[in-house]
Amino acid sequence: MFSSFERFVAFRYLFSARREGFVSVIAWFSFLGIALGVATLIVVMAVMNGFRQELFGKLVAMRGHVTVQSSTATALPENKEQLALIKSVPGVRLAYPMLERQAIAMAKNNASGVMVQGLPANAITGRNRIKLTPETAIEQFNGDHVFIGRLVAKSLNLGVGDKITLLTHQGVATAFGTMPKNKTFIVAGIFDVGMAQFDKNFIFMPLTTAQSFFKAPGQISQIDVFSEHDNLASNLAYVLQQALGKTVQALDWRHADLSIMHAVKMERNVMFLILTLIILIASFNIISGLIMMVKDKTRDIAILRTMGATKNTILRIFFITGASIGGVGTLLGVALGLSFALNIEGIRQFLQSLTGAELFSEEIYFLSTLPAKVEFDEVLRIVAMGIGLSFLATLYPSWRASSLDPVEGLRG
Repeated sequence: MFSSFERFVAFRYLFSARREGFVSVIAWFSFLGIALGVATLIVVMAVMNGFRQELFGKLVAMRGHVTVQSSTATALPENKEQLALIKSVPGVRLAYPMLERQAIAMAKNNASGVMVQGLPANAITGRNRIKLTPETAIEQFNGDHVFIGRLVAKSLNLGVGDKITLLTHQGVATAFGTMPKNKTFIVAGIFDVGMAQFDKNFIFMPLTTAQSFFKAPGQISQIDVFSEHDNLASNLAYVLQQALGKTVQALDWRHADLSIMHAVKMERNVMFLILTLIILIASFNIISGLIMMVKDKTRDIAILRTMGATKNTILRIFFITGASIGGVGTLLGVALGLSFALNIEGIRQFLQSLTGAELFSEEIYFLSTLPAKVEFDEVLRIVAMGIGLSFLATLYPSWRASSLDPVEGLRG
């Protein structure tokens, strides 16, 4: 497609170190701009993808793919036949009843508002994103024993074997009037979801104990259902709704977290648009650099034309020059971006230990680690965009170079 002569002249112009060296400096800055723009876009999109995956994965881990609840916003009666019917539906991996209530946790002169979930033991072991500390034994999850979140334990300064008092608004009649109900439980375990929203606010309690403590005998808030595959949630919700009738609602997790999904999607699209502008600006640098190069090489172009070089030859020479800047810059950006994205948590830990500053607070960003997920089809789109913009940026300067009049060039 391109002759060896055209490639030789193009690279000679690109790496020239004589009086036109300033033009080469502009070319190098354009090259670095393309590379950094592509790398930044890959890293940011990988972090956004990882954040989305981790966020939704942990939301599903706590709430299930489908939630079956009363259609009248009241408590559901605990119904073993209904639960058995749900478990028999194809595609259901796990289903369990759950009672959820708010309470105040107190221990060692500290207090914190918490959300108490009453559930069976298999609801903890069946969710692979819930990690238990080594000293936690699931066999201890019974009676007046509770499991508390990692950050709950940290804020209340508790460990396994310590006591925690829960205070609820459920009144207890006394000689002095109705008093809030409180009861002391034993911390039998500590769990870690990896998301501050849950680790800081949730306590797991055996279902029967929770029903007794909150004065809700035989009642549950909802049934959490887990699908065998994440992408079957919507279809599973529809199947369960048809099987259970209109007395309950079967809602998939996307319905419950719709606002979060829209916010994450919008933020991702906006970040992609903003960072694309970096590549676009670098492409404009290629245009300006090539135009200056054409102006500087006017006499050389005229000499080449008088020696027999055609307009297409001149066009291809400058096209190779600009395309080399954009193409190689894009490939370097891909290498830098992938290297950074695939090791971003290790880099964060290194910088954090080096500076002593907390670079990714889990209480602000919800997650305990900085996630990154590289989607290679997205990387290919970024590569195509970077190379495409670079090629487009070379067209006008190349056409301008090929349109120069040799006579006017020699006079100049």
